[in-house]
Amino acid sequence: MGMVDTETRRVLIYRLGSLGDMVVALPSLHLIAKAFPNAERRMLTNLPVHAKAPTAKAVLGGTGLVDGYFGYPVGTRNAWELTKLVWEIRRWKPEVVVYLAGARGVEVAERDEAFLRKCGVKRFIGMPMTEALQKNFYGSDTDEGCKGNWEPEAERLARCIAELGDAKVGSKASWDLHLSDKERAEAVRQIGAQALERRPIAVSVGTKVQAKDWGIENWYALLGKLADAYPRRTLLLVGAPEESEASDFAATAWKVNGGGQVVNLCRRLTPRQSAAALEKAQIFIGHDSGPMHLAAAVRTPCVALFAARNIPRQWFPMSFSPGGGHKVIYHDVECAGCGLETCIEEKKRCLLSIEVDEVMDAVREMLEQVAPQHQGRQ
Repeated sequence: MGMVDTETRRVLIYRLGSLGDMVVALPSLHLIAKAFPNAERRMLTNLPVHAKAPTAKAVLGGTGLVDGYFGYPVGTRNAWELTKLVWEIRRWKPEVVVYLAGARGVEVAERDEAFLRKCGVKRFIGMPMTEALQKNFYGSDTDEGCKGNWEPEAERLARCIAELGDAKVGSKASWDLHLSDKERAEAVRQIGAQALERRPIAVSVGTKVQAKDWGIENWYALLGKLADAYPRRTLLLVGAPEESEASDFAATAWKVNGGGQVVNLCRRLTPRQSAAALEKAQIFIGHDSGPMHLAAAVRTPCVALFAARNIPRQWFPMSFSPGGGHKVIYHDVECAGCGLETCIEEKKRCLLSIEVDEVMDAVREMLEQVAPQHQGRQ
């Protein structure tokens, strides 16, 4: 039984990031809602900093987990903008801050705490003021004993706020986006009844980070092979609006190789409607990305292509089945864990060493697990 505080009326949740960051925080957000059932819960989050990055509200709106938002201008040195934000938060009079920021070092956490104290907050939960809370080492200061089995980020966040109780990261309910009937109906309308009958395969070719981009040529080659192997399937393309043209280009290989219907949803659905569409797919294939995390949250099996910029498992898709539920392709290299957003010197060796046939093999294995009776060229 976790903590239940029925007296607190205003809780400020500090969480930066975009689509994937908000999805992996879901178990912690569900726990916060249970711990402070009578409180108004507002999130201090970054303003959109990239054209492909949806806001926190676009992901969490409708869940009932967050009631409002304060926009934090990440990277700004404008004292007037920061002062306005401080006074805006002070006027709201938050009683508690639950800190769910990513691990950026103890010094950054101390700086954030000082800023939040200026906002009038006196009670803090989840501040990662030790190296153990900053690292994905299951509470240790070193990776001894967990190499190759590092702590998923969702579990690290839950560990930081463990005083509130057990976030139950492995429970399906902890990842519930509370999609509405209206959101699901719009996803079905945009896909179309005939396309849904053809056992859709969802693919996302985009990413906003250069170091995580497998390359449009690889996606083109993969979709050609997929169409040849599964000619009657529907191809669902998901991603940001800016990824629509690249998705269309990759899909030409699907079409010329005898693939079934193509439905490009990149410009047509909100992030939450995209989650509803991903529920309808037999599998999802894509980069380490927001759509991948959405697919995992709605329990669609993923074939996920990972660069080695992060340590293994930290950002892998969450699974709810004992057998794993997903196929993750991750090539370990000497420079693994670099954290680079742009890889020039190594030319994305970790990611570009992933062969198209390797991904095809993973897709075949996944489809055999999902629906063995429908394999072959049916």
